Amino acid sequence: MGRVRVRFAPSPTGPLHIGGVRTALYNYLFAKQNNGDCILRIEDTDSQRYVEGAEEYIIEALKWLGIEFNEGVSFGGEFGPYRQSERKEIYKKYVKQLLDDGKAYIAFDTAEQLDEARKNIPNFQYDATTRLTMVNSLTLTKEEVNKKIEAGEKYVVRVKIEPNQKIVVNDLIRGNVEVNSSILDDKVLYKTTDELPTYHLANIVDDHLMQITHVIRGEEWLPSAPLHVLLYQYFGWQDSMPKFAHLSLLLKPVGNGKLSKRDGDKLGFPVFPLNWKDPKTGEISSGYKQSGYEPEAVVNFLALLGWNPGDDTEVMSMQELINKFSLQRCSKSGARFDFEKCKWFNHTYLQNCDNSILAQQFNIQVQERGYNVTIEELTKIVEYIKPRATFVNDLWRYASFYFERPVQYNEKDSKKHWKEGTSKILVELLQQFNTLTEEQFSNIEISEQIITAWCKSTQYGMGKIMNPLRLALVGEMTGPHIFQITTILGKKETEERILNAINKLS
Repeated sequence: MGRVRVRFAPSPTGPLHIGGVRTALYNYLFAKQNNGDCILRIEDTDSQRYVEGAEEYIIEALKWLGIEFNEGVSFGGEFGPYRQSERKEIYKKYVKQLLDDGKAYIAFDTAEQLDEARKNIPNFQYDATTRLTMVNSLTLTKEEVNKKIEAGEKYVVRVKIEPNQKIVVNDLIRGNVEVNSSILDDKVLYKTTDELPTYHLANIVDDHLMQITHVIRGEEWLPSAPLHVLLYQYFGWQDSMPKFAHLSLLLKPVGNGKLSKRDGDKLGFPVFPLNWKDPKTGEISSGYKQSGYEPEAVVNFLALLGWNPGDDTEVMSMQELINKFSLQRCSKSGARFDFEKCKWFNHTYLQNCDNSILAQQFNIQVQERGYNVTIEELTKIVEYIKPRATFVNDLWRYASFYFERPVQYNEKDSKKHWKEGTSKILVELLQQFNTLTEEQFSNIEISEQIITAWCKSTQYGMGKIMNPLRLALVGEMTGPHIFQITTILGKKETEERILNAINKLS
């Protein structure tokens, strides 16, 4: 087999689910590891379910996550067009080939006739045991078929599956899967209502013409794989048939079944990469980007849902994932979606992120609230408060006291740490601050050394001084190291906050 070529082929029927993102990611990792090509194909043959804006959403979401394509919709390439609705004429040729070879047939059954068959025949499916009782080119004469077509009757083309044939699907994750053809139905391959093929025909033809070498897709397509193998045989393409890998499902965090949007709504986490506004209802579903997740953290988290690197490594860059990825290490069983673990990854990535980059992002929140601070100063603030943050959106919550003086003081903390005599102690502390120059005060090591030495020299003890000092500066017993607070606030602001607290709490 030549150059590795994989494709991610979503349908524009709504926002890209996080399970689809993982499929795209695995295709990307596999292609990059093998110096191959990753193709984005839009499978929009189901015109009834097409949703306006979904295709653009898919492209934007994958771009945000850093999943890059060599060719495809919006990327170009020599195997286009890459949107199935633009390939109508291509498919007709292959529909005709199957009909001419007797591998498919025309069926005129109406919806009412099919409903009647389902009513009268238990567990009805359109196959070798029932097709000769239906209205199709196997039960009608050639003249009758032509007459119906000339009269403009709508029809479908069904694959003709012979019973009792052994079909083997070789799966790179699951090994050989053997199926008897008798359990398969004569699936619809083409519909004249919209002159479009169904997924089954279009994806086989496209994968062949686009020279796809590996089909990496979700487990839900495993039941269709025997039909796809059969179609490769019908077309005489078995020698160039791609290798299959069916990925395990993403499971609900609790209970049984596949992860759904309802699970995210119920437990408070996104199941889509970006916010999505339903064009019909106007309902907005939350996305990982707008919820404050770093794209690298989402990618890292998803990569480990159903795959392991063979060691205990958890935090990996995209390049490390590319280097380590293998389909053989993908799990056959479903992966439970642990959204708390995703938060952990985001927290870890935030800690490893360059403080100046975070400061640029944080600056948006700061400016929205009407404050203008230098990036240098914000970088320092971010360095001090980010250990407590999981998301960039958390930064203001943990840093707001740097910008806004306390107007009230936590009642419980006040009762515990502001005692009779506390004001006198803080007045003495102010006197110590006055002995420091601005340069000494703004240097954490120097100011901490001098004030700590003074605290130890008194009979008060550290707690009696530092706890009310924190309350005076922050309004509650939270925040970073006390001297990381004072050095940012500066000498004047620190002194004024202490005096405010003395006035309000004494």
